[in-house]
Amino acid sequence: MIDVIELRDLRCEVIIGLLEHERENLQPIAIDMDIRRSFERAAHSDDVAHTTNYALLISLAERVAVEGKFLLLETLVTRIAQAILDFDAEIDAVTVAVRKLEPPVPETIATVGVRTTLTR
Repeated sequence: MIDVIELRDLRCEVIIGLLEHERENLQPIAIDMDIRRSFERAAHSDDVAHTTNYALLISLAERVAVEGKFLLLETLVTRIAQAILDFDAEIDAVTVAVRKLEPPVPETIATVGVRTTLTR
């Protein structure tokens, strides 16, 4: 069985980017996370102790994003993914995507972002 906990569109205001104004001003990002782990036992017991508490993962991802002040989205997405794997040994793999919601480019584009998957 392949089970996935999906967390979509976590919004944060962070310092991220290479440009001077990106280093000085908060900008909005969105984070998506797919947490692959068995939750069969939790489904049968209806007990959160038998799964990963996603509220804690949300707080963890937000903390990494806000406190990091990274230059690259690539660094941010990897740090969030690693923090999630480190959080719970029952997690087999995690996919994290991060999007800048107001990209600093002259062209009209809705978002720019990156995605990574880490596995054990």
